[in-house]
Amino acid sequence: MWRQVQGCDDWEGLLDHPVLRSEVARYGELVDACYKAFDLDPASRRHHNCKYGKERMLEEVGMAGAGYEVTKYIYAAPDVITVPTMEASTSGRGRWIGYVAVSTPEMTRQLGRRDVLVSFRGTVTPAEWLANLMSSLEPARLDPCDPRPDVKVESGFLSLYTSADKTCRFGGAGSCREQLLREVSRLIDSGDSPSSDTSVTLAGHSMGGALATLLAYDLAELGLNRAAPITVFSFGGPRVGNAAFKARFDELGVKALRVANVRDPITRMPGVFLNEATTGAAMLRPWAGSCYTHVGVELPLDDLSSVADLAAVHDLGTYIALLKKPKAAARADDGGGGGAVIGRVLDFVGRRGAGAMPWQDAALQMGGLVQTLGLI
Repeated sequence: MWRQVQGCDDWEGLLDHPVLRSEVARYGELVDACYKAFDLDPASRRHHNCKYGKERMLEEVGMAGAGYEVTKYIYAAPDVITVPTMEASTSGRGRWIGYVAVSTPEMTRQLGRRDVLVSFRGTVTPAEWLANLMSSLEPARLDPCDPRPDVKVESGFLSLYTSADKTCRFGGAGSCREQLLREVSRLIDSGDSPSSDTSVTLAGHSMGGALATLLAYDLAELGLNRAAPITVFSFGGPRVGNAAFKARFDELGVKALRVANVRDPITRMPGVFLNEATTGAAMLRPWAGSCYTHVGVELPLDDLSSVADLAAVHDLGTYIALLKKPKAAARADDGGGGGAVIGRVLDFVGRRGAGAMPWQDAALQMGGLVQTLGLI
């Protein structure tokens, strides 16, 4: 049932199915590998890059049997203005954001198709945190032949996706976008199987979910989804674009499953007030073009035990654990409650334990204020 798992029927009647949840959790673990392999040691020559070579990265993080071969590492360089407390080497420099992989022959037989995977981590570096604050909408204009000025996305995510660091030491030539388009295109073209037996799966947590959504839209605009179906699995992802972006995303036939902890405030950002649920009100209709709108289908999760720990509600490990928990054992109380903690959003450094720094505390407080007031 791989086509159903990849969303050919928009997951109709499958959201509680154990096969779907197991597969989605598997992709979550492949995203979690990004965090486990990311080097946060300032003294290391690989600081803010991957600690391991491509050939052994999955093995080093305890996923030797994952069934994928990593073919390329991906780097992103957010183009943001530095602030006095930011380390000088952070802004504009390429940092390891994830990897591209392809299923091994054995995994291909198990899955029923050859799977091209792109996996993105969430926010970690100071520049990425500042990029998350850039919540103004701007035209994506990813297809020069058809720029579609009405299709708008969050400027910070677009900066991460399209900015380049030409000084990157680890092979990240070109922008994140350029690296991804080259490698995904190459893997689609190099498949031995018929195109109908190949899938492209884009998975990411938090900011990584936004990048996966942008990449899916980009690939589809360029027509690559005609060679292989494209599916996004987003974990705790924010809104990415406006209503026109969602409409075009749907028109292109891209499938996106948004796994969302109902207590996770990140999934309500940006667009605290102007979003798909509020612009029906008469007083807000003039701002409908500036309304942030989620794409795809939501798979809601809930866990009262994480409410006391604000980091836990957004932690990828929490998401994976909830997906693996039998549905009958999960509490289905949709208490919402995100509005009470808006001032603490923007990301929790992707994983707990990364350690808070003064600029992070300031970003959380300022970000909550400006987002709540709708200033950016």
